[in-house]
Amino acid sequence: MKNSSLYFNKDSSVRYLSLFLLILVLATVAYVRIRLLTVPFERDEGEYAYMGQLLLKGISPFQDAYTMKLPGVSIAYAIFMLLFGQTAAGIHLGLLVVNATCILLVFILARRLLDGEAAIISCSSYAVLSLSQTVFGVFAHATHFVVLFALGGFITLLYYLDRQKGAFCIFLSGLCFGLAFTMKQHAALLIVFAFLYLVWRCKAHIRSERTFFIISCSLFILGIVIPYCLIIIWLSRAGTFYRFWFWTVQYAKEYASGVSISDGIANLHNYLIELKCELPLWLLALAGLLLLCTSNKTRTDRFFIFGFFIFSFLSICPRLQFTEHYFVILLPSISLLIGFTFCSVSKRIASCRSRLFLHYAPLIIMTAAIGYGFYHEKEYFFTSTPLEVSYMTYFGSPFPEAVQVARYLKDHTLPTDRIAVLGSEPEIYFYADRLSATGYIYMYGLMENQPYAERMQLDMIREIETTRPKYIVNVNFQTSWLVQQTSLPILFDWEKHYVKTQYDLVGVVDFFTPNFIRYLWDDTIRGYSPVSDEYITVYKRKGAR
Repeated sequence: MKNSSLYFNKDSSVRYLSLFLLILVLATVAYVRIRLLTVPFERDEGEYAYMGQLLLKGISPFQDAYTMKLPGVSIAYAIFMLLFGQTAAGIHLGLLVVNATCILLVFILARRLLDGEAAIISCSSYAVLSLSQTVFGVFAHATHFVVLFALGGFITLLYYLDRQKGAFCIFLSGLCFGLAFTMKQHAALLIVFAFLYLVWRCKAHIRSERTFFIISCSLFILGIVIPYCLIIIWLSRAGTFYRFWFWTVQYAKEYASGVSISDGIANLHNYLIELKCELPLWLLALAGLLLLCTSNKTRTDRFFIFGFFIFSFLSICPRLQFTEHYFVILLPSISLLIGFTFCSVSKRIASCRSRLFLHYAPLIIMTAAIGYGFYHEKEYFFTSTPLEVSYMTYFGSPFPEAVQVARYLKDHTLPTDRIAVLGSEPEIYFYADRLSATGYIYMYGLMENQPYAERMQLDMIREIETTRPKYIVNVNFQTSWLVQQTSLPILFDWEKHYVKTQYDLVGVVDFFTPNFIRYLWDDTIRGYSPVSDEYITVYKRKGAR
C-alpha cells in the first residue's frame, strides 16, 4: 500500500524542513485552541453538554431532552466533564485532545497510502483546516468525533487487508465505524464506502479465499451494529425507546427531506465563497484530485483516496444544508489530496534532472499555502477574545448572553427547581445546571413544515403546564426559532396567554450590538420594555419563592 522510498532517498534537509513545518503548525494550532478554550457554547455544544450533564446525574437519553441525534457525542461530553470539569473550557480541552488524535491518525493514514513527507503535509493541512472559522473549528461539533472514529476504522481496515490476518482488526474497524455512526448519522456514507472497499479488495486480490471474504465481512458488520444495538438495549431498559425511535428515525426522516435541490445548490455555493480564507489549500486539494484522475500509478491507493473523497462529500449532503461544521467530515480526504499533490510533484521533480532548489519548491508552496490561511484568519486566531470569536462566528445568536441569563437562574433557583426555555438555547440549561420543564430543547422542529409539528407544539405545552417551571426564558431571536411562513402559531398564542397570567417579568436582556447589551433584573426592570428587535425576557412563576 505505501511507498516510502521517496521519503528515505530525498535530501535530508527537505525532510528536516518538513518536520520543522509540522512542529510549527502544531504549536500554533495548540496555542490558538488553548487561547480560545473559554469561547461560549453554541447551540449544538449546549445540547451535548446538557445531555452529558443529565447522563452524569443518572438520567437516560430522551427522558428529559429530545433530539434526533444519537447519544454518542453526549457520552463523550460526559467523559470530558468528568476529566476536565463541567465548563465550556473543559469541553474545548477535550476537543483539543480529539483534534490532536485526528491529526495523528491523518498522518498514519497518509503514511500508509503515500509517503512520510506527504503524511507530514497532510496532517499539517488537516490541523489548519480543522481549526479554521470556515468549519467553526474551535467549537466541539459532532463532526470532529465522526472523523476520530472513522479514521480509526479506515486505518485498522487497511492494516487488516494488507496483512490478510488478524480477525480482531477487522472487527475493531467495524466497531470504530459503528461508534462514528453513534456520533452523527452522517457517518453512514463512510461506512458504505469502507464496506465497498473491503469487498473490492477481497474480490480483486484475494479471489481464492472465499472463507476469508465471508469471515471478514461478517466480523466487520458485527462490529458496526454492536454500538447501535447496545443503545437500543440501554434505552429499552430505561423506558425511552419510543421517543428515541420517533426522534432519530421518524422525525429525522422528515427533517432530512426538508430542503429542495435548488436551495441545496445555493447553500453549497454560499459556503464555497467562504473558502477564500483557506483557498490555496483547497486549490491544492483540487490539483490532487485532478492528478488522481490522470495518474496511472498507485491504482489501489488511487481507488481509496478517490472513493474516500467522494463518499466524504456525500456524507455532508443529506438535507443539502451544507452547514459549515459538516465540512469537518470532508477534511481528512481533502488533506490526503493535498498530500497526494505534494507527493506527485515531488516524484516528478526527482525523476528529472533539475536544479537543486527545485526540490524545495513543493515544500515552499505548501508552506506558503498554510501560511496564507494563518495570515487571512489572523484576527480570528490571534487577536479576538473568546467572546468576539463567538460573535464573529455566530452573529445574531445570543450565546454570550446565555451565560448571564443562566447565572441569574442558577442564583435564584434550587437544584430541584425546573426551568423552561422558549427558544433553541439548550446551553442555558447546562450553564444553570437545572432540569428542563420540557424535553423540547429545540424549537426548530416545531416551526418546520412537517407532519409532526402540531403534535410537537401541543406536547411541549402539555409538559410545561404539567411541570410548572419556576422560571420561563423567552428567547426572541430569529436564529433561535427560524420561524417560517408555514409555521403553526399554536405555541405563540399559548405563550402570550399562559406567561401573562401565570408569570411576572423579572429580567430583560436587550441586544443592540455586541458592544452594547443592556441587562436588567428584578426591581430595575419596572416600567422597562425591550427596545431592540432581538432580546431575551425572563419570567418567574407568580407566588414562587
